[in-house]
Order: sequence, then C-alpha cells, then structure tokens
Amino acid sequence: MIRTRPRIMRLRFQDIVFGLFAAFAAVVDAAPARAQHDLSGFGIVLIHGKGGTPTTMIEGLHESLKREGALVDAPEMPWSARRIYDATYEQAMSEIDSAAERLRKAGAQKIVVIGHSLGANAAIGYGARRKGLHGIVALAPGHLPEAWALRARTGGAIAQARKMVAAGQGQVRTSFPDLAQGIPFQVRATPEVYLSMFDPDGPAVMPKNAAAMDDVPLLWIVGIADPMVLHGKDYVYGRGVRHPKSKYSVTASMHLSTPYQSRGQIIDWLKGL
Repeated sequence: MIRTRPRIMRLRFQDIVFGLFAAFAAVVDAAPARAQHDLSGFGIVLIHGKGGTPTTMIEGLHESLKREGALVDAPEMPWSARRIYDATYEQAMSEIDSAAERLRKAGAQKIVVIGHSLGANAAIGYGARRKGLHGIVALAPGHLPEAWALRARTGGAIAQARKMVAAGQGQVRTSFPDLAQGIPFQVRATPEVYLSMFDPDGPAVMPKNAAAMDDVPLLWIVGIADPMVLHGKDYVYGRGVRHPKSKYSVTASMHLSTPYQSRGQIIDWLKGL
C-alpha cells in the first residue's frame, strides 16, 4: 500500500498535466482557424497607386487580408507603371466593376474597395458612382487635379488638351506633364484620357466625389509625414462622412508605407463593420 499510493498519485498528476496540455493545444490549434475566417464573406478590391503595380506597396496588406479569410482582387489599373495612362477615369471605374464581379462570383457577399494614393482617389470616385458597397478605405489619398500644386504643373497642358479635343484630335497620344509626391515627370496619353485624370473640374476631383458618395462607411488613413495631411480633415473626408462607422485617422507613416503600416488598423475596422 505504501508503494502503490505514490504510483497512483503520479498517474493522476500525469493525467491532469496531459489533459491540461491537450486542452491548451486544442485552443492554440483552433485560434488560427478562427482568425482565418474573421473576414470570411468579404470581397476586397485592392487598388494600387500611380506608377505602381498590384504587387508593389500594397502586397503586405494583400497578404494580411487573405490570412484573415477575405477574398482579394488587386487589378492592374490604368495608372500602373506599365499602362500609364491608357484608359480614362470612368473606364477605370468599369475595371473596378469587373474586379468586384469576380469577387462576387467567388462567393463574396460584402464588397469593400481599398485604394492607395491615386487608388484611394479612385476608391472614393467609385463610391460616388456605385451603390451597395460595404465600405471604402482611402490610404494616403493622392492626386488632386484641383489643387494649386498640380494645376501649376498642368495648367498649360489642360488648355492644350482641350484644344486638341475640340480639333478632333482627342485620341492622339501626346506628351503631357504629371506630378507624383512633388516629383515632376512626363507621360504619354491621349488628350481625352489626360483630361479625365487632370481636369480640375473633371471626374477625378476627390472633394466633389466625396460629397456625392452614398451612405457608406469610409476609413481615411493619412500619414503624419504625408503632404495630404496638410489639407486637413474637412478637405475631402468631411464632405463624405455620413455613416457612423466612418473614421479619420492620422498615423505615424509616410505616403508609401501607409498600406503596410496600417494593415492591423484596417483589418480591425473591417471586423467592426
């Protein structure tokens, strides 16, 4: 009896330890499975910025959204490094339509459009033109054809493009000036495409598009080191805020790093929808 009791105690202790370990392992094993489905049912159209690609600047956010269970479609837009500028702003809206339709066919029920820089401009433009979106995320929004910095660079070219269109030369590719984060460069585009992107009264004006948006949740994230932050909260965001889930956020990031550095905040906001 003296020898068997400690043996029984040891067996019971081992059983308890094993049971606790098994329970812990089950919780740890189940946690990733739950996390992978936190955004199940979401279809994200992820739009890159000017001169970018579907795999530059937004790739870290892309992978993070997929790990959370979201379906993600990152189309190459008309302002990519390869395509710049081969389609109008309105044609770009149709390309976002195609991406959203692919997501719906894959099983997505909640369509969210997330854009970076000029892609953020397009996301807001899309929200002004389409109903039924579950949310819009504007990351380091850029491209302000109505603002003085871009108008000073493009004013003469806008006048030239209008004359060419009036003369029936709207489809003739020509060299035009552009500006990205204060860096000037030249692009080749038709006058019709150029005007659609750069006309200060045209379709790519964010304040005008924000004011026309449907009652859709909008997450606006801009870095403290991004020139866009100097325009303030009301310049674009304040014109389109109606939904109680909308949020304006200034983060410790730069223009190009905002998508990656904000991925946790974006995912938490989407879960809150």
